[in-house]
Amino acid sequence: MKNIDMTKVFQEIIKHGPYQIRFPDGDVLNQDEEWCEVKIDDKWEKIRFHDYSDIYKIPGLYETIFYRTLGTNSPYRMSEFLESVMKEKMILPKDLRVLDFGAGNGMSGEALQNIGVRTIVGSDLLEEAKNANWRDRPWVYADYFAEDFTKLSDNSVKQLKDYKFNCLLTVAALGFGDIPPEAFFEAYNLVEDGGLIVFNLRDEFLRTKNKKGFSKLISYMLQEEFMEIELYRRYQHRFNVHGEALYYVGIVATKHKDLSLDDLK
Repeated sequence: MKNIDMTKVFQEIIKHGPYQIRFPDGDVLNQDEEWCEVKIDDKWEKIRFHDYSDIYKIPGLYETIFYRTLGTNSPYRMSEFLESVMKEKMILPKDLRVLDFGAGNGMSGEALQNIGVRTIVGSDLLEEAKNANWRDRPWVYADYFAEDFTKLSDNSVKQLKDYKFNCLLTVAALGFGDIPPEAFFEAYNLVEDGGLIVFNLRDEFLRTKNKKGFSKLISYMLQEEFMEIELYRRYQHRFNVHGEALYYVGIVATKHKDLSLDDLK
């Protein structure tokens, strides 16, 4: 192991953060394999980046790893992209009703509030994410559903439909198996026709010729005109544990029609 040595800026941020962090030295890790060690109560503990349930249980750890250290800025960039399209379409923030899908501890919802959106509902598969949100940002969401969207109860479906969503936001939650296409299908269909679909994906997922999973579904949805792109922007999502930039593509699209189960085949 080695102590963080990316840039002077990173070192200064870690120095003032609540936890000490060090990254693995040696083999190059894929994004879904990344991990670090965090010093908690004088003991170094290994934390895998996709073990979100463990990360959310520790106050401030998510922010320290991903935002203060690795420079994640997707919540703010995606809100910026959404705001740009809203201005072009003359949509007022007060008129937006957003389902923040894969909301985590509420950073993407907080970014939406910063551009004036007030009706925001959070959802995540993990109960730990909901608990972290109520602990860290209880003011962000009008409601929060910690449920598997492939197994929603009739009561939850009714409550969600009552919000009459005209925007779906999904930030850094697609493409690595954290959210199955079937769950995205359910969330997408909760949005009214003409609403905005806002999401991002790792750029290489969209470049590959042999598309699968979300990249395959998104390509199909665009080809079959389920939605129409309003904004498509490549940007730096964050650094990886080796200090290299990771690039994502942010997309804002207008929804034209619902998906059917046959469309997932």
